[in-house]
Amino acid sequence: MTTYEFPKYRRPHSEGPLGRARATETDDDQMPAENLGDLLGQVSKNSTGEIDSLIGEFQRLRGKLQTDSQRIQREVEEYSALSQQVMQLTKTISESVEKVRALGDQPTTERN
Repeated sequence: MTTYEFPKYRRPHSEGPLGRARATETDDDQMPAENLGDLLGQVSKNSTGEIDSLIGEFQRLRGKLQTDSQRIQREVEEYSALSQQVMQLTKTISESVEKVRALGDQPTTERN
């Protein structure tokens, strides 16, 4: 069985912290330790910034959820009170209609 040798591939240079770190690679594709430390520091800084941003967004959403929850609770309580008032009014109207019907069912001599 023959062994296939892959040609050495050199990564293209790019902008940003990765590009600067790669620009100082030695001929054997090894990155100096100080550049690796800088690269890890930059990646860590970026990750921490993104996490802080997400935490801030979650806190904002939590506040909105709490505010919406309080508003919905208030509206449910108002709806419940209004519903009870409507039921009482319906009962009063129904009783009044029954009284009018009872008077209407009496013979005319009894009404006078």
